[in-house]
Amino acid sequence: MIIHTIPVGYLKANCYILEKNNKVIIIDPGSEYDKISPVIKNKEIIKILITHYHQDHIGALENFNKKLILNNPEEKSYFFPPFKFKVIYTKGHTADSVTFYFEEQKAMFTGDFIFKENIGRTDLPTGNIEDMRQSLKIIKNYPNDIIIYPGHGPKTNLKQEKEKNYFLR
Repeated sequence: MIIHTIPVGYLKANCYILEKNNKVIIIDPGSEYDKISPVIKNKEIIKILITHYHQDHIGALENFNKKLILNNPEEKSYFFPPFKFKVIYTKGHTADSVTFYFEEQKAMFTGDFIFKENIGRTDLPTGNIEDMRQSLKIIKNYPNDIIIYPGHGPKTNLKQEKEKNYFLR
């Protein structure tokens, strides 16, 4: 699986395009469709995944078929050939925050839940520090070699976050 990272919008939200066998999954199409569309080209869009519904993560949704959006996902495993992933509820930044875990690729797309050596804000509407603490406890149980693809900034890995991220220690 090829993972394309496209920082979009004034907050440079990371839009991820996952590509396999000429098919793609789009994660958090924040804005600037003109930057996203050349990467998609003529590939088949299988699903659009949203980590949370802040504007900087959904601004370009209007350019896509709404039927492709995985709305209100259950916390379970999904298979949309050729992609397999698990939804993990990671409330805290928002009440609707989810993480998408692609176990075969050891890749976790966390939105604004975890950043490199930091976590997302909990002081915005529907944010909750206690929910964040519970979500962090859940994520700590996953393998150290998982690569974390956050909603903003550079990627990291779970081992580094367990060692250097104050909130995960």
